[in-house]
Amino acid sequence: MAAQKKTNAVRALESMKVPFELIEYEFAEGALAAEDAAAKTGIPEERTFKTLVARGDKTGVLMVCVPAGRTLDLKALAAASGNKKVELVPIKELTPLTGYIKGGCSPIGTKKKYPVYIDDSVLTFDYMTVNAGHQGLLFKMKPEDLIKAADAIPAKVSH
Repeated sequence: MAAQKKTNAVRALESMKVPFELIEYEFAEGALAAEDAAAKTGIPEERTFKTLVARGDKTGVLMVCVPAGRTLDLKALAAASGNKKVELVPIKELTPLTGYIKGGCSPIGTKKKYPVYIDDSVLTFDYMTVNAGHQGLLFKMKPEDLIKAADAIPAKVSH
């Protein structure tokens, strides 16, 4: 890639010396980001993780990565994170909380460090993709590298 985009997420992984590959794809406004990313990159949906931002009634803001084509299980996330109830934050809160925009939210390099949960299905793969902090930009990396870099907690959080 000639002009590599230097997002906060890219800078964060580089500073941690975490190996990754960047994949760019044509982002379509209004398309389901992770599902669209999987289709455009040819990477299976189960390996293409979307990053969602939620708020727990006890812990406050947290992030969760689930495979494209799957649905976040709010009850399971609440249980995994020690909350009674968890709900997704409104889109308008995304940028103030994370520094990222819809379709470009990464679990790495956020304005403030939040707890990160990742669907445990990721543990079955030798590589996975997750947003690299910009619409149309993905990290391709080993799941264990993402888990380490984001201090992510694997849990069954999707169906």
